[in-house]
Amino acid sequence: MGRAKMELKRIESSTSRRVTFSKRRNGLLKKAFELSVLCDVEVGVIVFSPQGKVYDFASSSMQNVIERYKMNLVDLSSTSSATEQNIQRWKQEATLNAMKIDFLEASNRKLMGENLESCSLEDLNKLECQFEQGLVNIRGIKSRLLSRQVTQLEEKTRVLSEENELLQNQCKETQLILDSTRLVALEDNDNQHKDVETDLYIGCPGKKKI
Repeated sequence: MGRAKMELKRIESSTSRRVTFSKRRNGLLKKAFELSVLCDVEVGVIVFSPQGKVYDFASSSMQNVIERYKMNLVDLSSTSSATEQNIQRWKQEATLNAMKIDFLEASNRKLMGENLESCSLEDLNKLECQFEQGLVNIRGIKSRLLSRQVTQLEEKTRVLSEENELLQNQCKETQLILDSTRLVALEDNDNQHKDVETDLYIGCPGKKKI
């Protein structure tokens, strides 16, 4: 059978508590020594008994371990301070961006003709100038688009005219060829009629004509 798991809580019996402390302390220091040897790491362990007695283990020197720990605490503190500064800066940037978004949304609503009651006369004059400038820009873009479309249509018309002219020329050439062919056929037909004997005679077929 396996050993039953002991519930982790304070041992009420002082005698049992001292025995357990002695055993666990020795085991802890032994594990620290094994860890330093097996993994080639610097380990320092300090244990204070309930009576205030100190038990410690250091793989090199306890003073060196403590000094190294203090140096790392300073580095961690610097890193934590830098992180805190970054967080503060990000919060400020987020606040500024939120203010910019609110301002742009309010300006957009005013440009749409909403929430104008709170605007002063100067603000309304500025909005009117913005509208007029916007209309000028829109008309300019519209004019350029229309001019571009007219140019494209003119080019398309020119291409279609050239294709139409080409087709007309092809039709004329085809008609000339057909007329020439028909004329040749008529001439051949006339020649064949001239070669046929049309004289009439009385008598049996095949006999010499008198």
